[in-house]
Amino acid sequence: MPLPPVKVLFDENRIAARNRELANEIADVRPEKLLVIAVLKGSFVFAADLIRALHASGQAPEVEFLHLSSYRDATVSSGQVDILRDVESDVRGRDVLLVDDILESGRTLAFAKDLLAARGARKVMVCVLLEKPGKRAVQVEPDFVGFECPDLFVVGYGMDVAHAFRQLPFIGVVEGLD
Repeated sequence: MPLPPVKVLFDENRIAARNRELANEIADVRPEKLLVIAVLKGSFVFAADLIRALHASGQAPEVEFLHLSSYRDATVSSGQVDILRDVESDVRGRDVLLVDDILESGRTLAFAKDLLAARGARKVMVCVLLEKPGKRAVQVEPDFVGFECPDLFVVGYGMDVAHAFRQLPFIGVVEGLD
């Protein structure tokens, strides 16, 4: 069954340019013993590109993954955050950069930020590809933002709806999805 068409919101070139800018902004804060923690699943493409851009900006971060979920197969957050896969590295005394695809309700990132701070991270910074500022349910502010996003359900560049569209090299909106 063919997938419905997707309208491009942010194209490949614009995303790549913004990733380079974000890497330079992150390098400018001079993080110590930087540990990048990608929040799975949606951030994996963004995190991979950002890590390469961080390398080009002179950084040498270690990389970990944290799989959290508040959505499961739904398009609206359940309000409860579950740890599906935890980090393996000790974060004590390290600067941690949490990388996520989208900051909407803020529940997932607030949970992750509090968790890592409680585990002794020296500093926990948040970098999101997309921010929907009007959708916040809890107080969490990102340190680095790729793009402000309109209140639309977006897919592509690692983000999905029911596991479809992650492979798209751009960020878009599925036409006819309400």
